[in-house]
Amino acid sequence: MAQVSGTLITRNYTNFSGVDFSNRGDEVALNHSPNALNMWKNYRSSNGKCVETRPDLELFKEYPDTIYGRFFFTVNNVTYLIVHSGTNLYKDDEIIYSNMAEHKSKFFIHFNSTTRVSKLYIMDGTNYLQYDGLTVNKVEDIAYIPLTIISMSPLGYGVKNNEINCLTSLRKCSYCGDGSSTVYHLNAPDSSEEDVSKVIISSIDNDYVPRVWINGTELTSGFTVNYSNATITFATAPSEPLTTGQDNVVIQFKKTVPGYKDRILKCELVEQFDNRVFVGGNSEYPNVVFHSMLDDPTYFSDLDYYPEGANDSKVKSLVAGNNALWVLKEPSQSNTTIFYHNPTIDSEHGKIYPSTHSSISTGCKGKGINFNDNIVFFSDKGLESITGDVTTEQVLIHRSSLIDTKLLNETNYENMELIEYAGYLFVIIDNKVYLADGNTLTQVNNHYEYEWFYFEFDKNITGALVKDDVLYLISDKNIYTLTKKDTSIKSYWTTIEDEFKYPQYQKTMNKKGFVVDMEGEELLVYVRTDNKDFQLIKKYKNKKGYIVSKKKKKKWKNIQLMFYSTKPFSLYSNTLEAYVGSYVKRW
Repeated sequence: MAQVSGTLITRNYTNFSGVDFSNRGDEVALNHSPNALNMWKNYRSSNGKCVETRPDLELFKEYPDTIYGRFFFTVNNVTYLIVHSGTNLYKDDEIIYSNMAEHKSKFFIHFNSTTRVSKLYIMDGTNYLQYDGLTVNKVEDIAYIPLTIISMSPLGYGVKNNEINCLTSLRKCSYCGDGSSTVYHLNAPDSSEEDVSKVIISSIDNDYVPRVWINGTELTSGFTVNYSNATITFATAPSEPLTTGQDNVVIQFKKTVPGYKDRILKCELVEQFDNRVFVGGNSEYPNVVFHSMLDDPTYFSDLDYYPEGANDSKVKSLVAGNNALWVLKEPSQSNTTIFYHNPTIDSEHGKIYPSTHSSISTGCKGKGINFNDNIVFFSDKGLESITGDVTTEQVLIHRSSLIDTKLLNETNYENMELIEYAGYLFVIIDNKVYLADGNTLTQVNNHYEYEWFYFEFDKNITGALVKDDVLYLISDKNIYTLTKKDTSIKSYWTTIEDEFKYPQYQKTMNKKGFVVDMEGEELLVYVRTDNKDFQLIKKYKNKKGYIVSKKKKKKWKNIQLMFYSTKPFSLYSNTLEAYVGSYVKRW
């Protein structure tokens, strides 16, 4: 066996790539840190050549009450900040709507392909609002009014046309006048599934006066309403149509179906897919997903819903990607947790979105997101990535082994916020942020996973938004940007507990010390051996480039360095040399 004692070993800590909180000791790679805080690779400023201190929070705007949601909305080339604070909705500083629910809200923009106009929609679990830049409307007040039955006779028989809109109690029926009948029966089923070729005798709401059109002209008088029997009686019988067989009488009335509106209004999850809006997360329908009509977020048919497996587990996230809408449910005893929908043409109903159970049984504990065109979600084991799409068998790959020991102990794990920014997936839990690096993968347990970094803020973060490459973070009543560079912020990077390949031997540092390539206004360098307390080696001021530390440590089994500052700094590399000595002492 070759002589080991006296061997000089050089360790180059460089190409730093992230943290490893897995507590594997000397098995941690040289370019990982077992304990780092508020350091990351900024691919925009340094092209990822170093790890550096993150920017700090900078106050952007303050509101009177807790902020539950926010969005940037552009109208006529002018961008406004729309904020849900307390019970008010603001456009910058102007209140544009009151009576909001004090509950987290979801914002989305829908661009109408026909009108070529974009409108903003807001859902807060109680209200569903539309904002066009001038007026805020409840969607239920401006929702599409369906023509549910056509080709009706005055007796009420007809042919099914549109389905009932859950968002409005208004609907229309159209008739072919016979020139003699004065009494017209309204066909008002409680569901679009009912057979409208039969007369459905039902009362209609008496708090709304029906509107009537004959040959395209609206009547303002000349008819009476019997709300209990759902009939309209004309003083003069409507004429026959000018074109034989063509409907010429339209009656609009109100018929409330209990619970229909709340199907949509109480949803807490929103995702756009295939030019429709999909919603879920309704506590009364925990395993159900609803969707709007094509190109119309104001029209949710009472038939367009899909139960996602067993109802013993609720839907946690809706994510569009990989040619499908993915429905991620919480863990279930039945193991039916991940479903997907992709468009299918049905001969009777047109385009539909049947629910298909994926080949994955692991449930979603936190949230899911489309990150770099990958469907990822947080299970009770950490971050999982779905590989494969609707044309292949889906396989789950774990992506967070390097941080799971810390991440899974977060008490608010289930209520995380996810946002993609600067090539990272920000996983925000209270004041903690775990950053999955979408630019770099590392091999762990024979497969590839994300590299990770770790931040801590001095306040809890409750929401996030990216606009024009700026990350906006919400905390209580304030909106911050992650942009402040001239600041005092604690950050540090530690190297591994390095045994220099020979754990059974003592080592002694080269008397020349070690070399660090760094940049910063102030940097404190610490060292510790054999897991004892860190000792300060030296404080460096206004350094850029290489610094040399002459500190010599003798007879240690493992050694660890820490680079620490309360001022922003960058760390490029560190080189440390040591001689191998005799065997370590055992007692």
